Amino acid sequence: MRSALALFFLTAAAAIWTTNAWLTERFSENTRVRAELRLALYTGNLISELQRTAVVPLLLARDPALIGSLNNNEFSTTSARLIAAQKEIGAASIRLLDASGRTVGSTDRYQIGTNQVTAPYYVEALRSRDTVFTVYNHGSGAYEFTYSRAVISDGRTLGVIVVGTDLTRLERSWSGISDAVAVTDSEGQIILATEPRWRGLTLPEALSVRSAPSAIQRAFQVTADWTNNPADAYVQGRAVMQNEARVPFRGWRMISFTTYESIRERVNAVLALEIMGFAVLLAAAFYLLSRRARMQSEAYMRESADLRELNLRLTSEIAARERAQKELRVAEQTVQQSSKLAALGEMSAGVSHELNQPLAAMKTYLAGARLLLQRGRSEEALSSFQRIDDLIERMGAITRQLKSYARKGGEAVEPVDLRKAVSSALTMMEPQLRNGTIRVTRAVPREAVTVLADRIRLEQVIINLLRNAVDAVKDRRDARIDITVQAGAHAYVSVRDNGPGVSDLEKLFEPFWTTKKPGEGTGLGLAISSTIVADFGGRLTAHNETEGGAVFSVELPLHRPGETQQPLAAE
Repeated sequence: MRSALALFFLTAAAAIWTTNAWLTERFSENTRVRAELRLALYTGNLISELQRTAVVPLLLARDPALIGSLNNNEFSTTSARLIAAQKEIGAASIRLLDASGRTVGSTDRYQIGTNQVTAPYYVEALRSRDTVFTVYNHGSGAYEFTYSRAVISDGRTLGVIVVGTDLTRLERSWSGISDAVAVTDSEGQIILATEPRWRGLTLPEALSVRSAPSAIQRAFQVTADWTNNPADAYVQGRAVMQNEARVPFRGWRMISFTTYESIRERVNAVLALEIMGFAVLLAAAFYLLSRRARMQSEAYMRESADLRELNLRLTSEIAARERAQKELRVAEQTVQQSSKLAALGEMSAGVSHELNQPLAAMKTYLAGARLLLQRGRSEEALSSFQRIDDLIERMGAITRQLKSYARKGGEAVEPVDLRKAVSSALTMMEPQLRNGTIRVTRAVPREAVTVLADRIRLEQVIINLLRNAVDAVKDRRDARIDITVQAGAHAYVSVRDNGPGVSDLEKLFEPFWTTKKPGEGTGLGLAISSTIVADFGGRLTAHNETEGGAVFSVELPLHRPGETQQPLAAE
């Protein structure tokens, strides 16, 4: 049975292929003959229009009324006479120029008074005693085709008569019948075309001016072109047949482009009938095989019951997996909070030192104030109390920062200024930074750098990076940490140290991987920080500097009110 089906399909494919090749060749030749006939008709129409307009300047140059107007400089009725002549002749435009090149009469009243002394139709007419033909490019892709002749009386050149021929009318008639038609001059430049973008270009340049087709259009083109011979050219992404004819006028040539759509339609119509015949034969064969299919369907019905049972089990497993994911999310938040509490534990010694110093100073100021009050120097005692108040404010700021950092971060985000987040993180890390000889530099812009984030979790990321930097430079005499905040296409925070660098960048953000000694770190800080930054739609990256040290960069989307935030690609 399989061999029979294979033989059937091979026979059908061979028959369809042979039919397609023969019909394509025959219909393509018929289409090319019709295109050549249309091209001969268009060429005749073009020559007829040019010849009809060519005699008009000769007649008008001998018009006594126009000659008298030029002699007497009286042009009150000149334009009306030219308009009447235009209606009788059917020319595109008629203009009368005096000897200085000024337009003294025109069928277009907006042209009256303009000076055309540099126009080629004026210059060429003065050089020749005969009627001259000029193609004038206005620079915007529009061409003006004119016949001009000098008006001569008693051996004197009084002016120039300019008659424009309307060849764009032919373009409009061509575009309604043919797919694309172009006329080139003796230099190969397109001067007439049904495609306005082609004017002023050479033919190769014009054929390259086409929009790139989409993936769907390309797929359709591949499936549609299999019935045709190789295309002569492509116009607007469509395969076309190109025909060319010589215009017996100044070396002009006319090129037409005809699509293969009519060929496709006729070939496909015959192929559809042929395929339908093969389909009927195949349907009969399938009908004979349907009995076997009915027997198999009963077995499939039995299997469907098993599949439904399996589907129920999969549904319960998916529900269990969703519950596990929720529990994992809660565990991740717990680990993040534990990391913050661990950081608080490390900072507690420095914070107690920071609190002991103001307490000792307060005790000294209180003793001094007591002596000053006993001696009646109350004003000096008040200054001591003011210093005590400043110390209390400083202690309150330290404790408030600790309480804020110890809170759990939420899921909601809000606009956060990166500069303030960096300042808060530095305030939290100030005791550890003061314990060693670490030089910390901070570079932030004057304007606010706003991102959408949870302030507490963002500060946790910056503190984790600062803690790693402190650990990296703790054994160096010239320890240095640079913190930079920048705003460009996105917001950036970078922490750079001059430590030994990171030994393995690939495993840097993996959980429980650390370069610290046992008991000094859990290996979760960077993994947690990377997850937090990803939740904000950003990314955390790291690299080693060539002169030594490591750089950790946090990149976040800038918050612009009214714009949709696009998350960055994870890295």
